[in-house]
Amino acid sequence: MRKSFINMAAVCITSAALLFTGCAGNNNDSNELTEVKLNEVVHSVFYAPQYVALENGYFEEEGLKIDLSVGQGADKSMTALISGSADIALLGTEAGIYVYNQGAEDYALAFAQLTQRAGNFLVSRENDTDFNWSDLKGKSIIGGRTGGMPEMVLEYVLEQNGLEIGKDVEIINNISFESTAGAFSADIGDYTAEFEPTASALENSGKGYVVASLGTESGYVPYTVYMATKSFINENPEIIQKFTNAIYKAQLWMSEHTSSEIAEVILPYFTDSDIETLTKIIDRYNSQDTWKTDPIFDKDGFELIQDIMEFGGELEKRVPFEEMVTTDFAQKAVDSIK
Repeated sequence: MRKSFINMAAVCITSAALLFTGCAGNNNDSNELTEVKLNEVVHSVFYAPQYVALENGYFEEEGLKIDLSVGQGADKSMTALISGSADIALLGTEAGIYVYNQGAEDYALAFAQLTQRAGNFLVSRENDTDFNWSDLKGKSIIGGRTGGMPEMVLEYVLEQNGLEIGKDVEIINNISFESTAGAFSADIGDYTAEFEPTASALENSGKGYVVASLGTESGYVPYTVYMATKSFINENPEIIQKFTNAIYKAQLWMSEHTSSEIAEVILPYFTDSDIETLTKIIDRYNSQDTWKTDPIFDKDGFELIQDIMEFGGELEKRVPFEEMVTTDFAQKAVDSIK
């Protein structure tokens, strides 16, 4: 097995060295609210329900004030969680599985699911409307960090489509997440796997074209979930419940509104974009059934994500669903909010 994921349980670094300040939600009297430090793995339209919850004031309704920061990678977001730099993290399920298998006593529990599809897209240099996965033979793709879910999903999809990595197709793994689009624009790689809004930004600049969805190809998986350490959950169950309630309110709101209406709400979190582009991105995500309509973590998806990890040679041993996931808070939110 490739030792690709850092021993996060043993790492403790300061938030100043790790975190980047994100957007804030509505401003209410902070003295009346409980501050929660939330770290998101990256800043992306992929997490639209979270920004809806922030902008529509659902966290404030629950008595919470969110301090939002960006980790720029699941390993960094998990490190923030384990070190106490973050109270809650939005990140890939695989990060929690790695920490659990390292034997950490105070490991991270997943308590709410946000997305149920992979959120990255295959971007080509050519506007290929008849793309077939066999077109990748002899080509190179800018992928992700070895051991990270974006990379494992990419490898899984390629193999499922009969492509042997290293023989039929080359994956470039030595480029940081935030630099892949720039590298592609600088003529590195024939294809790149990108999240939104980066994929659409490449299209808008004429540097690339989305030709396939990795989310559609890989199936329903708990791609991004909310986690907190066991100790934080045990000591602050009311915060976890209020947080989950706010997310569920946003999920309900999104299910009842159009892509353009969602775009208008989350625009303040994507000031470099515009309503037309955001609407296009949200349409793209909606068309592949990206977002959960409730926060209940899906057990079948948990097994599939471990299948993908096993396939990629990154899973030391399978983790029981009940050991790493609690659905109590999500179920209570669904039962109490109509």
